Amino acid sequence: MKSFLFWILALVITLSSAIYQRLTGPTHPTFGSVEFNNNQVDYYFHRTQGGTVDHLVSIHDKDTTINATLFWKRYKTDDVWTQVKMTSRNDSLVAYLPNQPPAGKLEYYVKISNGKDEINLPKDNSVVIRYKGAVPDEVLIVHIIFMFAAMLLSVRTGIEAFRKEPKLYKLTYSTIVTLFIGGLILGPIVQQYAFGALWTGIPFGHDLTDNKTLIIFVGWVVALFMYKKSAHPNRWAIGASILMLAIYLIPHSTLGSEIDYKKLDKEKAKLEEMENINNEPTDTLK
Repeated sequence: MKSFLFWILALVITLSSAIYQRLTGPTHPTFGSVEFNNNQVDYYFHRTQGGTVDHLVSIHDKDTTINATLFWKRYKTDDVWTQVKMTSRNDSLVAYLPNQPPAGKLEYYVKISNGKDEINLPKDNSVVIRYKGAVPDEVLIVHIIFMFAAMLLSVRTGIEAFRKEPKLYKLTYSTIVTLFIGGLILGPIVQQYAFGALWTGIPFGHDLTDNKTLIIFVGWVVALFMYKKSAHPNRWAIGASILMLAIYLIPHSTLGSEIDYKKLDKEKAKLEEMENINNEPTDTLK
């Protein structure tokens, strides 16, 4: 009975951390409502887009007599804002953001006007959307299941360590195996589909998601190794469990893959310059 309650407690902690991570992450949509022109205008702006299609931006307004314009530019550039007039569709006003290469980001907002007054949506800042390649549902679902299971087993192992005679080895091995499969095998596969790179963490980059997974895995391997070396193996289990929980609370996709448009523009300009040189006519001897 006590073991069952421990599993329930571990499940509650795991679900709570997953919900927190989802709600605080940089891919969580921006949404809200404003009163404008004696009517309620609702918006729901996405911050991630998969596949190769353009992204639909829409605002809901039954009185579509207002004017709405979508403003966008490439993220972290000095580009001039591109303006796209939104058109009426049913009870909404819509426009499209152009598709970007995987890891490309656009910054955007919507301005609504009735000829006299105008307001930006969102009111105080713009929205950043990151593009990625299409990830097969079956791959993504299995990855999520294994990562959720690894978190659940990690928390359960930490709780087990508080018992007088804890049985740590089986739970720890299960945690390490599920974390390895979900984070170090399936994780890079998802990354490859989404951004064209298997691993962008240490030592190849600063991707926080990859680095978090690596740190957690190393933490649990060290804890397992210290079970036989330490007089208090339960402390190592608690430490590894707290480490994983703390890292899980860092929003998912923070410091994720991101295209450097300025670098991309320089490379493109250099390539065009070389092509122009190669295409220049040469003097021939007569």
